[in-house]
Amino acid sequence: MKITEETLLEKEGYRLHILPSKKYKTITIVAKFKAPLKREGITERALLPHVLQKATNNHPNVRSLQSAFENLYGTALSSDGSKKGENHVISFRMEVVNEAYLNDQEPILEEAVQLFNEVLFDTKTEGEGFDSSIVEREKQTLEQKITSIKDDKMSYANMRLMDHMCKDEPYALHVHGYLEDLKTITSEKLYAYYKEMISKDMLDVYVIGDMDQKAIEKLTDQYFARKGSTNADDDQVAVTKEVKEAKEVVEREEVNQGKLHLGYRTYTKFGDDDYYALQIFNGIFGGFPSSKLFMNVREKHSLAYYAASRFESHKGLLLVFSGVDPKDFDQAKSIILEQMDAMKNGDFTEEQVEETKEQVIHQLQETMDNANGMIEVLYHQMLSGAEMPANELIDNIRKVTKEQVVQMAKKIELDTIYFLTSKEGGES
Repeated sequence: MKITEETLLEKEGYRLHILPSKKYKTITIVAKFKAPLKREGITERALLPHVLQKATNNHPNVRSLQSAFENLYGTALSSDGSKKGENHVISFRMEVVNEAYLNDQEPILEEAVQLFNEVLFDTKTEGEGFDSSIVEREKQTLEQKITSIKDDKMSYANMRLMDHMCKDEPYALHVHGYLEDLKTITSEKLYAYYKEMISKDMLDVYVIGDMDQKAIEKLTDQYFARKGSTNADDDQVAVTKEVKEAKEVVEREEVNQGKLHLGYRTYTKFGDDDYYALQIFNGIFGGFPSSKLFMNVREKHSLAYYAASRFESHKGLLLVFSGVDPKDFDQAKSIILEQMDAMKNGDFTEEQVEETKEQVIHQLQETMDNANGMIEVLYHQMLSGAEMPANELIDNIRKVTKEQVVQMAKKIELDTIYFLTSKEGGES
């Protein structure tokens, strides 16, 4: 699998990543703002992307801005916030048709990038603040989003697992913000935070598609340069905590189905030599429908509505999720723990290792076939300082041995068992 190499250029106040590719009929541009995860300002940071996308000084309301994007052959802009280890990353993504494929050769790309610039750097303001009606509306929307997390019991249980497991670590912070902060956020306060973010955050701009590199450089220099910003990388090294003793937490809510989530420390992060063994470990343990968790907890014993695992590659965590009947807590917990013991004891076949490698490689190739997926893989690599071509990534997966998977399993330590159960059932 050959993927065109990335060109990385240090620019004025941003880093430019150019990925020429003839695979796509669109040009994808992604701007990523990165800062340390901090309790202070985290709710402003959750609110900002939504406010920025609603109006600019040139397009002063939602309808006007949406029309401007739609008039550019349905150009789309989206955003989200996420945790990458102990870093807080806000991503803005825009996909625009490649004008080379249009009959009339309109300068679509420049118009789209200019609009992108307005959204990021010329948001609609009133005096020393944002448009207060937009801020109030988005505060209400964010309040509903935060409140609704409790209704999605799987997400809620995962959040509570992190609250207990990563207590006093930045990673426990809620990337969607906190209700108690919303009351105190004014349009002026949000604008003050925005100005700090725009000038101080580490900014990476990715452009992928069939394009002329010099033309792209000229365009991004015009619309993404931040005069006076050093674009200094304040990368946060993830806190690694030794587990002295695993803890068990039971919480009760109005639920029909219990949520049994387990958190492990892997002591392995993206970029480490044994990261590839962790990928294969997770695939065999709980990452795919053929995995031990799925086959034993769900299929063989019919104890779970679902049972799976995933790992957080910048924090070194492995998380197990299962939905079980409250009365089956003890049995389900035992079977999950048994599957981890089986992994540590090498109770899986060479054939399973080979099958899982193919599944992991297929998953990676699928991700990289998508422009946004490709950018995420490259951004992951850059954050970890472990950049490498796609074919090397795949070679490293192919080289993983059963013994390496067993050694990986032996490193993993159980930190927290979290059970969200009904008010009357389950563990007492």
